[in-house]
Amino acid sequence: MDWLKELIKTYLPLISDNLLIQSALIFLVAALLSAVAKLVLSRLHTHGAGRTQNLIDDKLFGLLRKPVSLTILLLGAYLAVARSQLITQQLPLLESILLTIAIFYWVHFVVKFSRFLLHHLSRDDAKFKIVQRHTLPLFDNLAIIIFYGAGIYFIFVAWDIDVSAWVASAGILGLALSFAAKDTLANLFAGVFIMADSPYKIGDYIVLDSGERGMVTHIGIRSTRILTRSDVEITIPNAIMGNTKVINETAGPHSKYRIRIPIGVAYGSDITLVRQTLLKAAAQTNGVEASPEARVRFRTFGDSALNFELLCWVAEPVLRGKVTDILNENVYNLFNENNIQIPFPQRDVHLYQR
Repeated sequence: MDWLKELIKTYLPLISDNLLIQSALIFLVAALLSAVAKLVLSRLHTHGAGRTQNLIDDKLFGLLRKPVSLTILLLGAYLAVARSQLITQQLPLLESILLTIAIFYWVHFVVKFSRFLLHHLSRDDAKFKIVQRHTLPLFDNLAIIIFYGAGIYFIFVAWDIDVSAWVASAGILGLALSFAAKDTLANLFAGVFIMADSPYKIGDYIVLDSGERGMVTHIGIRSTRILTRSDVEITIPNAIMGNTKVINETAGPHSKYRIRIPIGVAYGSDITLVRQTLLKAAAQTNGVEASPEARVRFRTFGDSALNFELLCWVAEPVLRGKVTDILNENVYNLFNENNIQIPFPQRDVHLYQR
């Protein structure tokens, strides 16, 4: 600002020696520049940004009009008053007031634009995995706290208020709160990392180390909720979810799930007939997917049986129990029709008398 004062002091006396006339000229030039800046930004908002598909520049130019034009006008008013030398002693007070007004409008602009930007980014979940619809309130509140906090700091600086003691007190308070709410903070950070890494999403079927299995119904900042097949909702803190092994049954190239039906047949059975019967049972079962096709594997020679395994696919993991039930029934009935024996363990007990 000093260079502006030197520029005014050098060239304005060439126009007039009257300080009041010089002050009026400064304010008129500032008002003119303010109107020109507002007009230019309006043109950019209406014609320039409208030609692009990106909505960010539209919003940016639209929001910039008021703070830019007001800042130029406030700067002109300060320079005009300073040049007039009418209130030399009150000039620092006037400077603080004008700076406070400018800071308020610029903070308001930054908050509005950041909120618009966050809402815009949340619409593309694939590209921006952290900023999503359910995390939007968190980032909105963080933006408000950060930017309004910075605004308050700059207002203190504008009024020559020493904020070092305030910052030190805030640091001590923050340290105390971090120890008191360490579990909450752990859940908070784990929730952010889960959203960024996306090991699972809403609608996925997951299995935890502890054995819980169900569909993810909610991923929040503090916890994750899953709905089990018994229609029981389990709420698990994100700190636990972030430190446990999670099996996502629907995270592959498709949502299909393979079920396995182990079956043992008696020694001496026709292996070819067993394979054909198992495949026929799969083909006759509603819910078994045609692609990938079902297959049969001869696994082991057991103590009492030849152990086979029928492998087939269902459309989604939630159908596993229902289709397995029907498939077991069909296998059993077809084995009876084809006289295929399902053995059971037998033991010979020999009693010795002494």
